[in-house]
Amino acid sequence: MNVSEMKCKSCGGNSFVQAMDFINLRPVDKKLTFGSERIFTVCLDCGEVVSIKVKNPERLIK
Repeated sequence: MNVSEMKCKSCGGNSFVQAMDFINLRPVDKKLTFGSERIFTVCLDCGEVVSIKVKNPERLIK
């Protein structure tokens, strides 16, 4: 779903921003791998995180 078409389930808002965390997600048993960034979609009205997506899921394969 496109961000412009979304509606927040918590407050009904329709203004969102996508943001990335600077700490990569990585497999538990691979401490030295680069892993992948997470993309968060956040409601600008209430701060609810409505979506978390892994940018490069192929980097999590063992």
